Amino acid sequence: MFSPLISELIESLRCLPGVGPRSAQKMALYLLERDHQGADKLASSLREALDKVGRCGSCRTLTEESECDICQDPERDKKHLCIVETPADVVAIESAGAYRGRYFVLLGHLSPIDGIGPEELGLDRLEALVVENEVEEAIIATNSTVEGEATCHYIAEKLKTLNINVSRIAHGVPMGGELEYVDGNTLALALEGRKTL
Repeated sequence: MFSPLISELIESLRCLPGVGPRSAQKMALYLLERDHQGADKLASSLREALDKVGRCGSCRTLTEESECDICQDPERDKKHLCIVETPADVVAIESAGAYRGRYFVLLGHLSPIDGIGPEELGLDRLEALVVENEVEEAIIATNSTVEGEATCHYIAEKLKTLNINVSRIAHGVPMGGELEYVDGNTLALALEGRKTL
């Protein structure tokens, strides 16, 4: 029905979360028919971001620098480390404004079926970071999913051997929910109500 280039554009837009075939088609046709300037800006911004954005050398979140703004901030409490699954989770917790420590981004959760084990989550780097910064408390803020809970339990057992306090954010976050979709007040309460594991 569409030419090869239009079909390829539609298929490319489907890589975005929540974008199905109809939404991708609608976006592609809109950009091609009505907003060439917007399409050009989108393509340029995406190319520049892909070329320049990488991972923070300390916490592994997305940044254009070798270390992100949070890790560079001397006002942040490096004795408290919040462990999250994705960079979107860092943004969600930061928007709550209730946490002033640092982060470690796992870039996923344990999932043996998908071949994601401790090495893929960078748990050796996490342990080194805890020792290096003399962390006193690790707050595990993985999602309240089966995989998130399994990841939490595994990390808690590993970190307890380092003689630090290990806590889990409170379950004000709904079961089965993902941090990036939870409002700031709920996240702030979840952080305040965390419990030691």
